[in-house]
Amino acid sequence: MIVAVHGGAGLWRVEERIKQEVKKALAAAISEGLLAAERGSALDAVVAAVEYMEKSGLFNAGYGSVYAIDGRVYMDAGVMDGRSKRAGAVAAVEGVKSAVRLARYVLENTDHVIIAGEGARLLAAKTGLLEASYKFYTEEKNKRFQEVLQEARRGNWHYKRVADFFGDTVGAVALDRDGNLAAATSTGGVWLKWPGRIGDSPIPGAGFWAENGVGAFSATGVGEVIIMSALSLRARDELIKTGDIGVAVEKAIGFVTESYGPNTAGIIGIDSKGRPAYAYNTKAMARGWGKRGEIYVDL
Repeated sequence: MIVAVHGGAGLWRVEERIKQEVKKALAAAISEGLLAAERGSALDAVVAAVEYMEKSGLFNAGYGSVYAIDGRVYMDAGVMDGRSKRAGAVAAVEGVKSAVRLARYVLENTDHVIIAGEGARLLAAKTGLLEASYKFYTEEKNKRFQEVLQEARRGNWHYKRVADFFGDTVGAVALDRDGNLAAATSTGGVWLKWPGRIGDSPIPGAGFWAENGVGAFSATGVGEVIIMSALSLRARDELIKTGDIGVAVEKAIGFVTESYGPNTAGIIGIDSKGRPAYAYNTKAMARGWGKRGEIYVDL
């Protein structure tokens, strides 16, 4: 069994204290994922790992999600089961305890792939996943929101400035004892996004992909770029072609850089033998992987 996670690719211009907190959170998320895999499956593992990061408040997902242009929090998340090759996702949803858990509900209990907006919120109400709205808003994020608005009015804001304050998208991939693969990704989007904007995180083949016998992937970065690059599916195709997970993710990110420029994306993956790999074209990427008795994290 192996679990790999990421806490986002970007600038990560934060003080050392926060970096250490992020590393601890990554390690804890891996531990949660491994424990879930021991008790269940790869799908259990990725949901547990991502939910831990959503609830930590350290990343741009769950309680740490950033604000849209209207000052509200909208979240996206997606999961994929490599055994069934089915996916479930939610998009542009407000006030849910765990977007990744709601995405899993879509996977396991509906005939749909993506449910968005008010429909996703209604589903959260039905499943007991609604959360008090105030938990997504903090004085720290309120202050940052005003700073970003001022930068935008001065013409200094750009969508490529991912993870320059809070972390970026979170994700996890896992391989269980039975050889099943799974992937999950969750995000709060980008600062100042338009309400209703949907990024790559809930889109299979873009923000995530899992396929037994091949590999599992989770992407991070500028959602529009990842969607147009079909980044996770591209990495999957490269893995089939080359047979090398490290080469596969490097080639996929190389395509993104060539097509859309640097500072745009990162990706983690594992192959069917449990070999992990990552690649990114940003300044930094929070990532880690672990198996029984061994955990590695870096930023």
